[in-house]
Amino acid sequence: MVFDFILGPAYDATAALAGLVGAAPAIVLLTLLVRLALLPLGIRQAKLQRIRQRLAPDLAKIQKRHAKDPERMAREVRSLYAGAGTSMFAGVGTGLAQIPFVFVLYNLFTHPVIAGQQNVLMTHSALSVPLSEHLGAVVAQSGLFGGPTLVFVGLLVLIALVAWQSSRLVIRTAEMPGSGLLKLLPYGTVLAAAFLPFATGVYLLISTAWTTTERRLLTA
Repeated sequence: MVFDFILGPAYDATAALAGLVGAAPAIVLLTLLVRLALLPLGIRQAKLQRIRQRLAPDLAKIQKRHAKDPERMAREVRSLYAGAGTSMFAGVGTGLAQIPFVFVLYNLFTHPVIAGQQNVLMTHSALSVPLSEHLGAVVAQSGLFGGPTLVFVGLLVLIALVAWQSSRLVIRTAEMPGSGLLKLLPYGTVLAAAFLPFATGVYLLISTAWTTTERRLLTA
């Protein structure tokens, strides 16, 4: 594979840890390590969001003043944020930084052979759900109301609840271009988890719960 130079070491580390504690706990532990590594970025994001909160009154004035001129309003909003050293999308950096980790985890549980090695991670399961299977495959194998399906759906429900909490924490400013998108972004994890391997869904649940807790503590 093209990315074996990345996937090989990642596979060796994950498989070794899975041999000690099990594959699912290994994913949880690795997720926590990733989030600890991203903590400085999370702190910076929280600082930028506090700045956005302070700018909310000025933003409301701009929107009222230029309500009939959306282009002028957008320029003024960008200028306001730029002058304060932030932007309307200041809260998405941590999510973008996790894309490489999701990519690696996805590949670890979808390729039978990695760097010339038989991928034993694909033989692992958690709560009777194969870690390498997505929701459609689980439904096809166990039925709509089978135990593995219900476990997978339960995971999606938990991710949805965390996404709801995350959405509530989005700073509520007056309506502006992009504000609705920021409130909807957390729910994208639910859709992603339904089409990705169960292992990736476990990562998304732990990671989004971390993000929500981090945001609540750092922006209080």
